[in-house]
Amino acid sequence: MQAITFPNGQITMAGNLYLPEAFDTGSRHAAVVVVHPGGGVKEQAAGLYAGKLAEQGFVALAFDASYQGDSGGEPHHLEDPYARVDDVRAAVDYLQTLDYVDPEGIGALGICAGGGYSVNAAMTDYRIKALTTVSAVNIGTSFRRGWYGTDSDAAAVPTLKAVAQQRTAEASQGAEPAYLPYVPAEPDENTPRDLVEAGDYYLTPRAKNKFLFTKSVSRIFTFDAFHMVEDLLTQPILVVAGSEAGSLWMSTELHGRARSPKRLRVVEGGTHMDFYDVPKYVDQAIAEATPFFTEHLKAEPADQG
Repeated sequence: MQAITFPNGQITMAGNLYLPEAFDTGSRHAAVVVVHPGGGVKEQAAGLYAGKLAEQGFVALAFDASYQGDSGGEPHHLEDPYARVDDVRAAVDYLQTLDYVDPEGIGALGICAGGGYSVNAAMTDYRIKALTTVSAVNIGTSFRRGWYGTDSDAAAVPTLKAVAQQRTAEASQGAEPAYLPYVPAEPDENTPRDLVEAGDYYLTPRAKNKFLFTKSVSRIFTFDAFHMVEDLLTQPILVVAGSEAGSLWMSTELHGRARSPKRLRVVEGGTHMDFYDVPKYVDQAIAEATPFFTEHLKAEPADQG
């Protein structure tokens, strides 16, 4: 693994590049951009998947989102879906500068909200030749309709009104910026099982279980990662999720709407969080992704000139 940086406009992105053990600079390798969940960092699930993909012969890049982790961008702790989609494009830019990466053999794998961001990026960046989502979340839809998707979009209105009030307080009354947690710090009997389990992932020194309230929520609530997926997603897609995940509806919706070559793999017994770092489930996701990427990312020999 190599710690690297790459540009994303005026922002310097921090990443970890994972190389296959039998790495040959004289060959061109297929590569995969791995996109972390909202609030995660490159050393967690994204790094775990990137390392395992490298073991299977791929060059894999995990990185911190702009405004988060070790990447640049101010204000920090901003969850901006549009910026995060652009992060994926910038990661592809970086991989295409590497002589040992086949520019026609780049894919993306996204986890949770990273899955939604990867889908949205692939719909407008056809340099991404194949796509895998793991425990996919369409973050805007999830925030509006709730974890189980049972609310209407209009359920977002009270929160957006609270954002307006907080912006006024910060702009004209000198109030300190407000933050929200990605997952409840103190879950109760009404907290979905997935979000209870998420505490083990997010409530650690490295993960960032908070995002700016006023600057993030208005961006998140109007974002739809799957908008126009029927028409703009042309690349093959593999959708992996657990049968016990409260977020499963987002994976099945994505699979149902996509018209490109597609496969849905529902792993029996898996919850949403199981696919972050539980070996039994991560290994099954990698076992599905490896032949999928091998088939669709066909690296070519390097030009020996």
